[in-house]
Amino acid sequence: MHFCLVDRILERTDDRIVTIKLVSNAEEYLQDHFPGFPVLPGVMMLEAMVQAGRALVDPDDAANPPMVLGSIKALKYGRFVKPGATIRVTVVKQKDLDAGAVDLKGEVHLIEPGADAGGALPVACSGRFVLRPARLGAAAGV
Repeated sequence: MHFCLVDRILERTDDRIVTIKLVSNAEEYLQDHFPGFPVLPGVMMLEAMVQAGRALVDPDDAANPPMVLGSIKALKYGRFVKPGATIRVTVVKQKDLDAGAVDLKGEVHLIEPGADAGGALPVACSGRFVLRPARLGAAAGV
């Protein structure tokens, strides 16, 4: 099953990307998380950062092999994201690592309907993560 957690890319440079995702009641994964109090699962916020990171490091989706999540550091959650809200995901490239891996830092900011647009946006999720090329076939020991 594949979930697209990047609705639109707002900004992109060589070392930074900003994306948005509108969270609606139609999202399949909200039906069970949690009954009576639907919120975006934390793992989906992480996946939104990973998908934005992939769009940053491989904007043409041409990587062969594809980039996958290698590791996560200092992952923190700050706010619940309810249906009707929008998340703004910012991912910044920290450095290139060995074997084609990339160290990234991400933040998921919460934009709630009717919230004051002048203030700082609350952080729903943040952390560092590494994307690395997938190990396919014989190289992966398959």
